[in-house]
Amino acid sequence: MSAKAPSAGLLSGYMLRLARESIPRTQEGLSEDLRLDVGTVQGWESGRRPLSHIRTSDHLDLRRRLALLGADPLLLAHADAALDADRILTAVLDPPAEPDRHPLAEWVQPRDSALLIAWALHGTPPPALAACAARRRRGPARPGPLLAEADRARFFTNLRRTAEQATAGVHTGLLHRQALYLASYDTAPDATDWSEQALRGMRPALGRRGYSPRSIEARTVATVAARRGDPDQLRHFISTALVDDEHGELANLAYWALWLGAMPADRTDDTFMHRPDPASWDPIRLFRALVGSFHLAPGTVDLYVHSISTLLHLHPWLSHAAPDAAQAFDTFTVHLLDTTLISPTSRRDLDRLRYGRTEG
Repeated sequence: MSAKAPSAGLLSGYMLRLARESIPRTQEGLSEDLRLDVGTVQGWESGRRPLSHIRTSDHLDLRRRLALLGADPLLLAHADAALDADRILTAVLDPPAEPDRHPLAEWVQPRDSALLIAWALHGTPPPALAACAARRRRGPARPGPLLAEADRARFFTNLRRTAEQATAGVHTGLLHRQALYLASYDTAPDATDWSEQALRGMRPALGRRGYSPRSIEARTVATVAARRGDPDQLRHFISTALVDDEHGELANLAYWALWLGAMPADRTDDTFMHRPDPASWDPIRLFRALVGSFHLAPGTVDLYVHSISTLLHLHPWLSHAAPDAAQAFDTFTVHLLDTTLISPTSRRDLDRLRYGRTEG
């Protein structure tokens, strides 16, 4: 890494700083509470002494003591995701010699860590942490856990190389797919052309009807295209891989459940989608998470609408079990039906839901 680059504790250190400020405490005050040297707290927060380097028991003890001091529970809940994100940032900036030891090859990345990485790349905090990040602070304060410009460029250069070198093996296939997804955060002038070229080998998966082991590749191709402003491929994915295919619908919900934290995030590959089990996720948490992360962008909004529609069809009682999420979704529905943002399939899904509730 460059001389000016932060160490492996960039995000976890910044999250600790936000947690300290939420109590509130100065660095000196927190060090007294924890009976530590102030230099230790400063090193953790700056990333010079990565929190990932302390013992697991000590990290757990630190979180518990912060909770007892009154730190914001939302920030503490993101502590593990911040450690994951730091590990991924470090591995991309300094790739391991063996590709299968890369963290992107070892587990299926959840949404929280991906959004924290995006924060380090673009300076925009995850929606759930926006209010915490915007709190007023006394004195000068870092604007956020943003990588230096040179390191952001290096991050995407290395990420491209990692994606290109990954093979179709079980774990390196996961590395290839997840590297491609993170590369979609790149805003360089040639990023779209590079993505098009890199995704070319995965495009045949979009032509398959119903669920297949390559459905996750089709989903990746389609979602990256939607992030680049092309909604048609994601709409095609919905109509061919999901609609009227029970396995495809359940696999889609299973992936959402993992991505949004409604099932244990301990999957080392994508095979959990081959035998999706609704009992493995929390439907109420998934419903709230889908509605809460609703992204009003062409293509992406269609996947949210279809997934929520499928979930409500599978569990009709969800509207009564989570009335807050149901009301928010109803608000989205009224807005979307008055726009041209959604596809005809999404419009039918929303009309069917409204009609069903009226009849019920």
